[in-house]
Amino acid sequence: MYLERVTRNIVQTPLLPATQVGRIRYYIFLKDVLIMALTAFGGPQVHIAMLLKRMVIKRAYLTEDELIELNALCQVLPGPTSTQTITAIGFKVGGPNLAYLTLLVWIAPAVLIMTIVGLFVSYLHEHNIPLNFTRFIQPMAVGFMIYAGYKISLKVINGRTSVGLAVLAAIISFFFQSPWVTPLVLLSGGVVTALQYKKHERLQHKKPLQIQWANFILFISVAFAAAILGGITKWLPLRLFENFYRNGSLIFGGGQVLIPMLYTEFVQFKNYLSGEEFLSGLAIAQVVPGPVFSFTAFIGTLSMRKYGIGGELLGSFMATAGIFLPGTFMIFFVYRFWNQLKQYRVIRASLEGINSTSTGLIATAAVLLFIPMHQDVANVGIVVGTFCLLMFTRIPQPLIILAGLLAGFIF
Repeated sequence: MYLERVTRNIVQTPLLPATQVGRIRYYIFLKDVLIMALTAFGGPQVHIAMLLKRMVIKRAYLTEDELIELNALCQVLPGPTSTQTITAIGFKVGGPNLAYLTLLVWIAPAVLIMTIVGLFVSYLHEHNIPLNFTRFIQPMAVGFMIYAGYKISLKVINGRTSVGLAVLAAIISFFFQSPWVTPLVLLSGGVVTALQYKKHERLQHKKPLQIQWANFILFISVAFAAAILGGITKWLPLRLFENFYRNGSLIFGGGQVLIPMLYTEFVQFKNYLSGEEFLSGLAIAQVVPGPVFSFTAFIGTLSMRKYGIGGELLGSFMATAGIFLPGTFMIFFVYRFWNQLKQYRVIRASLEGINSTSTGLIATAAVLLFIPMHQDVANVGIVVGTFCLLMFTRIPQPLIILAGLLAGFIF
């Protein structure tokens, strides 16, 4: 607090050069980002509340209305909502350079932790040590998924169209399990409600869009380059980067919607890790602060375990870069003309369909994650009990998972 008071006094002193004042302000901003990265447990809904408290009320980096608008923009874009929002705030405060530093500071703790977890699981697999101590947290992960879907549905299911889209998305994604089904379902849902844009209020005095295409061209170029080079070289790290970049480019709705895509591609189709390992990592990810997308570092690590610890670290890096870069490119691209884009009703309307279909996908993910487990009373009870704890108590999520891990060690 003393440093902050002194810094505020320095910033208000006109004798310091503007560049020095800027550096001090950027240092404080990055310190705030690091504090959030180490304390922000939960999903985007929790993160937005923390952003409001620290970035708006405490620091006044932006107004509450600006934060709400930025969060809405990031929900429309593919990629991790919380990460894009905090990166956009960094862009607003200090331009693209500070935005990239913001991204690195925000994701680094969670990615590091999930990489270490992946190395630990790989060690257990190499020495034929079973994951019995995770037996309780695996069904608990399903309970977390059901709870996330329920909370999201309360906000986005608001009519027959929403219900129909959610049910249809659940049915399609259950019977047609392909890496391409999820993004197609999400985009189709957005198109359906975009056609109903006339229900939204028309804004007057719309200005013509002035678009700078550089970051969008970069977004597309990296996607094509990764796909072509991965197909030619067959090099696994490059193919991993392409896989995660594709998922990061097509995912709407946050980490909960990403989970079924990852499970379908990396467990069911490519068998890079088992369902048991996937569920264990997913449950542990619930106690890690920061972005939910850091779970991909765990998958990248295990996908490269045949190549030793160096390969595992490379796999983590490729997965992390692949999943976070698309959303970063897109927020850099769209943020520059967001004030003009949000005037169009069709953009606001499409979000309704994307959110509705994401609810159906989460429901299917919970079912698909539960099927590989033993269908006994104990696992069903753990799923239901976890949901009830989240629903009816205020016990922090990390404590619930840690209790499950402790029970696994004891029993």
